Amino acid sequence: MTATTDRDLILEGVTVLDLTQYLAGAGITRMMAELGADIIKIELPDTGDGARFLPVVLDNGRSAWFVQHNRGKKSLCVDWNTPEGLQIIKDLVPQVDVVAENTGTPEILAKRGLDYESLRQLNPNLIMASVSAFGRTSPYANKTGYDFIVQAFSGLMHMTGDPDGPPYFVGSSIADTGTAVHAFASLGYALYHRERTGRGQHIDIAMVDCMFHMHEGHLQCAHFGDYEPKRMGAHHELVFPVGTFKGPQGWVVVLCLDLQWPNFCNALGRPDLIDDPRYKTMPERAARRHELIELTEQWMATFATDADLIAHLESFRVPCSPVLSPLDAIGHPHYEARDMVRWVDDPLAGKVPIPGYPFKFGDQPKLPDLTAPTLGQHNAEILGDRLGMSAERVAELTEAGVLRQSNT
Repeated sequence: MTATTDRDLILEGVTVLDLTQYLAGAGITRMMAELGADIIKIELPDTGDGARFLPVVLDNGRSAWFVQHNRGKKSLCVDWNTPEGLQIIKDLVPQVDVVAENTGTPEILAKRGLDYESLRQLNPNLIMASVSAFGRTSPYANKTGYDFIVQAFSGLMHMTGDPDGPPYFVGSSIADTGTAVHAFASLGYALYHRERTGRGQHIDIAMVDCMFHMHEGHLQCAHFGDYEPKRMGAHHELVFPVGTFKGPQGWVVVLCLDLQWPNFCNALGRPDLIDDPRYKTMPERAARRHELIELTEQWMATFATDADLIAHLESFRVPCSPVLSPLDAIGHPHYEARDMVRWVDDPLAGKVPIPGYPFKFGDQPKLPDLTAPTLGQHNAEILGDRLGMSAERVAELTEAGVLRQSNT
């Protein structure tokens, strides 16, 4: 994808002080960087963001995982446990629009005077997004939580797996990534609100809240019907056909509600099922789903390939899909057309495949060429340009251990 110029970038001119690490926080600023925001990533000695050690780590010490989630950011590695280092961070606050953080419990920032109430004294227009597992107002605010902990607590894991087996976690970091998208969206609206009113604000984002918000119907279905939210396995308990079927080669997902049921029956060559009183309603079909699953999979086995089966279902407008691996996206016509598999250049890792940008903005059709920073790579640049610090003073702070730098 061809690079674009600064004047085309949606968030050009927005500066972010990034106190995030790993994924739930770093994912926010990663998406902002793609839109042109100037991201000042604060990293702590000696290791910086712990994501620098996540697999795969190459022989030269570069983490390909870190590359994906930190492209386009400037790294300032400063020890906030020293008076000089903490003051540097505070001196940057009046120059930024946004502070993003996922440092954990509220006390970590508060005891250093980096909480929102302290920072707004330095910058009254500041917008601050705080991401944590349980949020700032929960009785669990000080409880440690990561992706799988959040999946468990939010009920998401309770709904995933076989009915008689243990609950399963989703095999991607859905809580981290989903929360990052929620926070990214909230910052866009906060910036718009400040544009209209001139007021900054604090945004308190709990990962558990973001995942609990994904329960599209479990609460009301349980309240108004004889339904207990629980793991269903491969097929939905309330609706048929909604589930995963064994195809001639692999697995095929079908999702048909009432309006699609006639299409499904006609695709099977069984129009008689449409008005069969045993299958007249969704609850009746779901109650007898086991006999319908057997009938369906026997019919599916008559096709030579999954592709033939899917083409036939689609000819009858039956919603369906093969179950793809993430690696199946490479070279796939959909993912190619949508630029959703990107090969980015990294000076240390070389070509790195990453998922593409999910938002397609008509007024920023092209994305900038971005590179993930080495640790403390931009110390001199940030302190010189932003704070007017001399090269000699930067060297003194580096010698004193307040600033750090490495080549990975």
